[in-house]
Amino acid sequence: MVMNLIDSENPKKTARVAGLMYLGLIVFGIIGQVIRQSFIVPDDAAKTVNNLMANEMLFSGANVIWLISEMFLLLLGLALYVVLKPVNKNLASLMVLFVVVGVAIESINTLNQFAVLQLLSGADYLTVYSADQLNAQVMFHLNSWETGYSIAAIMSFGPWLIPAGYLIYKSGYFPKIIGIFAILAGFGILIEGLQSLLLPDFEVIAYPGAILGVVGEFAVCGWLLVKGVKIPEK
Repeated sequence: MVMNLIDSENPKKTARVAGLMYLGLIVFGIIGQVIRQSFIVPDDAAKTVNNLMANEMLFSGANVIWLISEMFLLLLGLALYVVLKPVNKNLASLMVLFVVVGVAIESINTLNQFAVLQLLSGADYLTVYSADQLNAQVMFHLNSWETGYSIAAIMSFGPWLIPAGYLIYKSGYFPKIIGIFAILAGFGILIEGLQSLLLPDFEVIAYPGAILGVVGEFAVCGWLLVKGVKIPEK
C-alpha cells in the first residue's frame, strides 16, 4: 500500500507520504525508547533485572516498536529519494545508502535487547551462571545497545540528513531554511554519537547537538506533512 503511494510522477503526494513516514519514525522511536528506558536503573543491575522480569512482554513490545520505527526510516529514505533525485541522483543515492546502513545496524543491534530476555528466560543452560553474573550480563547487553546506537548515529542517523538537507536546500521545492535545519540536525546527531563514544563523561558537549537534532528533524517532518513540496514552474 505504501509503495503505491510513493509515485515518482507525483512528488507532492510522495512528499506527504515522506512526512507520514517521518512522523511514524519519530513517534514509534520515542515510544519504544521511553518504554525501554523506564525499566533500566543505571548502576543497579538487580533492580533493572527485577523490572524486566516483571514486564517481559512490555519490554519485548518496546523493542518491536523500535524495529517498526526503523522500517519507517527505510520507507522515508525511499520516499525522499523519489522526491529529491531530480536535484542530484548521486547525492540522493548516498542519502538512501546511509539510511540502509543505519537500519541494518539497528536491526542487528536490537539483538542485544532480545538477548536480555534470553538471559532471563530461566533456561537450564543458564544455571552455570550465578544471579550476579546473569545481572551483569543483562547490563552488558543493555549498554551494548547504547553503544550500537551511537555507532548508528555516526554511520547513518547523522550523515543521511546532511545530503538530504543539501538536496532540500538546492531543490527549490522547500524554503531553504528547512534544508539548513536538516543539515544542522545531521551534524548535531553526529556530534552526539561521537561524544558518546569518545568523551562519555562529557555529556554537556552533546546538548547543543541534541537540540539541533530535535529542532531540525521536527522542522523537516512538519513541513513535509503540512506543506509538502512546491514544484517550481518550468
